[in-house]
Amino acid sequence: MSNPKLTDTLDFPSDLNVTKSLFGVGIVGLIASGIGYFLEHDQFFFSYLVNFAFFSSIALGSLFFVLIQHLTRSHWSVAIRRIPEAISSNFWIWGLFIIPVLLGMHSLYHWTHADAVAGDPVLQGKWAYLNTTFFIIRQFIYFALWSFLGYRLYNKSVEMDKTGDWGLQTLLRRTSGPGLFFFGITLAFASFDWLMTLDPHWYSTIFGVYYFAMSFQGLFATLILIVLFLWKKGLLTNTIQRGHIYDLGVQLFGFTVFYAYIAFSQFLLIYYANIPEETVWYLERLSGGYEYLAYFYLFGRFVIPFIVLLPKRSKSNYNIVGTISVLILAAHLVELYWLVMPVLDHHGFHFNWMIITTFFGLGGIFLGLFFHKFKQNKMIPVNDPQLGDSLNKH
Repeated sequence: MSNPKLTDTLDFPSDLNVTKSLFGVGIVGLIASGIGYFLEHDQFFFSYLVNFAFFSSIALGSLFFVLIQHLTRSHWSVAIRRIPEAISSNFWIWGLFIIPVLLGMHSLYHWTHADAVAGDPVLQGKWAYLNTTFFIIRQFIYFALWSFLGYRLYNKSVEMDKTGDWGLQTLLRRTSGPGLFFFGITLAFASFDWLMTLDPHWYSTIFGVYYFAMSFQGLFATLILIVLFLWKKGLLTNTIQRGHIYDLGVQLFGFTVFYAYIAFSQFLLIYYANIPEETVWYLERLSGGYEYLAYFYLFGRFVIPFIVLLPKRSKSNYNIVGTISVLILAAHLVELYWLVMPVLDHHGFHFNWMIITTFFGLGGIFLGLFFHKFKQNKMIPVNDPQLGDSLNKH
C-alpha cells in the first residue's frame, strides 16, 4: 500500500555508518571499564549497575510505549512507533548484559554474604526471596518475557509492512493486553532486585512505580533526540512532522509532572512516618555531598523542564525540547547514581572515572543495537492502517 503523503525515503541509508561507530565506542568503553575492574572491582560493579539500570530503563520504557499504543489503538504515534519497536526488540541480546551484575552480586548486594544473613534477623526473614539462586531465576524470567514481547511486537509490525495484512493489528492488541499486565509486574520486581535490595533493610512499596516514572520520562527524551538526529541526517523530515514533536513534548511534560508526583510521594510518606529504618536511607543520600546530586536531578528533571515546557510553543520548538531532553537524561543518570553509589561510598560522594567508561561502553552497545535493528526495515510502519491518521493529524 502506498501513501501519497510519504514523500521521504523510508529506508535507512546504507552509507550512514553510525552503527559501526557506536559499536566501536561501546567496545572501547567496555575495555576501559574492564581494566578498571582489576584496579577497583567493587567500583566497577557499582558503576556498571548504574548504567545498566539507566539503559535498561530506556528499553523498558520503549516496550511499555509499544504495548500501550497497540492496546489503545493510538494513531498519533504510528509515524514514530518503529523507533521504540526497534529498541525493545533487542531485549534478547540486551539481557546478556545482566551477566556482570550476576557475577558481581557478592560486591553489590549485602544479603549475598552468608555471615551477614546469619547475624541479621531482618535478612533471615527475607531469605526466601533474597537468595542468590532465586535472584538469578528471576532475572531469567524478566528478560525472557521482555524479549518475547519486544521481539513479537516488532516482527508482527514488520510483517504487516511486507504483507499488508491488517488482521495482524488484532494479534498485536491481543498480545499487548496480557503483555502489559505481566510487564508491570516484572518491571516492579526488577527495580526491587536491581536497586532497592542494595540496602535490604530499606523498602518502599512505591519503588516500582518510581522506577517506571523515571523510565518513561527518559524514554520521551530519548525519542525526541533520536528524531532530531534523524532530521539532522535528512531522514523522515516530511513524515515525522512538527506536530509529532509537539505530541512528544506534551508527553514529556506530562511524565515530568508524573515523575515528580511519584518521587515526592515516596519521600513524603517516609518523611512524615519518621521510622528510623526508613529515614536513614534518605539521610545517607542527603549528606556527604550527595545532597548536591539531589538538587541537580530535582531541578534537572522537574523544576527546569516544568517551567520551560509549560508554554505551548516551547513543546514544538526543536532547540528547546532537544536541550531539555539532554538535561532530563543527564538528571536521570545522576539520580540512578544517587540511588546506587551511597551503598559503596557511604561516607560521602566520591566520583570515579568508571562511571564514564561504563556509560560509553553500555551506551555505545545499546545504541548500536538499536540502529542495527532500525536500518533493517522501513523506518516507519508503512502499512499500518492508522498511519494515514497519524500523518493527516499533523
